[in-house]
Amino acid sequence: MATQYDYDVLYIGAGHATFDGAAPLAKTGVRVGVIESGLIGGTCPNRGCNAKITLDEPVKLTREAARLNDLLSSAPTINWTANVAHKQEIIDPLPAGLTARLEDGGAKIIHGHATFKDNHTVIVDDDQTITAEKIVIATGLKPHRLDIPGTELAHDSSDFMNLKQLPQNLVIIGAGYIGMEFATIANAAGANVTVMLHGDQALRNFYQPYVEQVVADLTERGVKFIKNANVQAFEQQTDQLQVSYGDHQQLTADWILDATGRIPNLDGLGLDQVGVKYDRHGVYVNDYLQTNIDNIYAAGDVLANDLPKVTPAAYFESKYLMRLFSGQTTDPIDYPVIPSVVFTSPRIAQAGMKIPDAEKAGLDVAENDLANYWYYQVSREPIAASKQVHDKDGHLVGVTEISDQAENAVNALLPAIEYQLDRDQVDRLIGIFPTIGYAAWHRA
Repeated sequence: MATQYDYDVLYIGAGHATFDGAAPLAKTGVRVGVIESGLIGGTCPNRGCNAKITLDEPVKLTREAARLNDLLSSAPTINWTANVAHKQEIIDPLPAGLTARLEDGGAKIIHGHATFKDNHTVIVDDDQTITAEKIVIATGLKPHRLDIPGTELAHDSSDFMNLKQLPQNLVIIGAGYIGMEFATIANAAGANVTVMLHGDQALRNFYQPYVEQVVADLTERGVKFIKNANVQAFEQQTDQLQVSYGDHQQLTADWILDATGRIPNLDGLGLDQVGVKYDRHGVYVNDYLQTNIDNIYAAGDVLANDLPKVTPAAYFESKYLMRLFSGQTTDPIDYPVIPSVVFTSPRIAQAGMKIPDAEKAGLDVAENDLANYWYYQVSREPIAASKQVHDKDGHLVGVTEISDQAENAVNALLPAIEYQLDRDQVDRLIGIFPTIGYAAWHRA
């Protein structure tokens, strides 16, 4: 690569779309720089997936204990303050570890906010000029904020996960991943939860008959759902907050979570300065993750595409760019099957062709009532089912499951979907028994 620049490759952002590829790229001798305005690691390790799943662990345990209450001496309850402290113990060391991973590989970390000056130059915090032959935009997503009066009274997901005390009355605006997962956690921890939907469906990207079962279960546990809420304003009233919605309707809350989605984190980046094509969906790239400006690339959640915005996809893209920049490949990116899951209780996980698409295509959709399968009865799961899609040749091409172990079952089936294994190949694989993965393979 050219030497007249400070770096061969400069990454803006230090999340999974960067560090999974930047560290090994630097080890190949490529001069790598990484600019980060916040914590090294980005959203997932610090205020996303890792933190969320740590808070969820006691939820999973208490739900299972409740089903097995006659087999146990006492019923556990969640200590919210201790749970948040435990979460911090898990995630606090992560930025230092990821920093070491980058620096040990030979990458240089620059702390600050980057703004493009031209297609080879960025300015960091208005006082440091850095040049690079190639630049990768990997700034991820940020919380969307409602544009209504009193929006400053609402909080985002990071605020929720840092609460030292759980509010008694929690209102959640939005019923996507964050809204539904945090409703599950807060309800299990003892809060009174109200979820306000913009439309009439929660978790629109998931199979709705399964979503309806999750909503029904949460409703039975005391969570209130308000559909087509049309939230209009938040207002402070003495020691409580008022939410105005619908046709002159109000409700009160101790705390409001704005879970109305996440949007591309592009503020102040100066993309218009260099002409990079983007819109509210994100940055547009070709099959080489290259923007319309030849030397500027993008990866991770900031991309404008229809793929699930999940950490493993960012990891895959980061690894691809490492191979591309180091000369190990000249091929376009070839995405594998990308699974997704919502960590409600029960979970819903899916991979490959979705059920509505399969039904429209006239493919075979096999349904399994897993609640009556002995392995799910071990923990007395009341809600457990799956649907599997097979093509005309009998290959497994899609799976959707609802259960407390759905993520593990779908993970186990990914090789069959990705590599189009036929029945003889599936039958040749001997799994560990008894496990949920073996049970899933048995149905493949």
